[in-house]
Amino acid sequence: MSFFKKIFSKEKKETLDKGLEKSKNTFLDKLSKAVAGKSKVDDDVLDNLEEVLVSSDVGVNTTLKVIERIEARVAKDKYLGTEELNQILREEIAGLLSETNTGEATEFIIPEGKKPYVIMVVGVNGVGKTTTIGKLAYQFKKAGKKVVLGAADTFRAAAIDQLQIWADRTEVPIVKQSMGSDPASDADVVIIDTAGRLHNKVNLMNELTKVKRVMQKVVEDAPHDVLLVLDGSTGQNAFEQAKQFTAATEVTSLAVTKLDGTAKGGVVIGISDQFQIPVKYIGVGEGIEDLQVFNKFEFVDSFFK
Repeated sequence: MSFFKKIFSKEKKETLDKGLEKSKNTFLDKLSKAVAGKSKVDDDVLDNLEEVLVSSDVGVNTTLKVIERIEARVAKDKYLGTEELNQILREEIAGLLSETNTGEATEFIIPEGKKPYVIMVVGVNGVGKTTTIGKLAYQFKKAGKKVVLGAADTFRAAAIDQLQIWADRTEVPIVKQSMGSDPASDADVVIIDTAGRLHNKVNLMNELTKVKRVMQKVVEDAPHDVLLVLDGSTGQNAFEQAKQFTAATEVTSLAVTKLDGTAKGGVVIGISDQFQIPVKYIGVGEGIEDLQVFNKFEFVDSFFK
């Protein structure tokens, strides 16, 4: 179907396929059991499909939306064979993701007219936040941008040390004190690491507001993107983290990491839909190249392949 034409390069697509392999195999195995012995999509199949989606960490609310869409197609077409179910799911989930992820980006780009473009990265410790920052720095530098890292997690010396390792590895400067000092002033992209502890909502809100206020002394409309990093392998726990961070600050985009080591890839679909925040990046491997720009068509194609 032309709807799912190839967009990524062969190498990137192979990385994505491999990264989603556990999620895909688990999902398709459950799906085949859900339709075993059935030739048409009926109430029993829909009930089983609902269970498959929920157990694949798509989330209850998003699952109900998908089921409603399929029920509407069954009512309209009168008869749908179970052999068509995989393709129908691809189309309906891509349609659902389209409501939040409007862009068709495949490369690491920043909007015109914002210099420096400031990304504030939030998320709890252990989700791959600093690693994501390092990989982002690598990708933006590879795209020809001047990148500077900013260490705002002053609570943990280890966090600053880890960020320094990535700065050294990607050969980009790091600022640990005032962001007003060079080299941040002539950067194209500034990526700020923030404290990664889950406090109560008020403390978290105050801390992130303070970081924003410091940024705005230097760049009036910063941050331009508040990127929440979530660990895809934690499934429903990622939903809870998203809930806490979206309540504490205005999250504008998501990065979902560690999808290669888990069968919980469905969490990308559920979180994107439930919070109506676009997924911008996904982590599908440990390599420095394995942070990818999220493209809904390529993701759905790999998930249901």
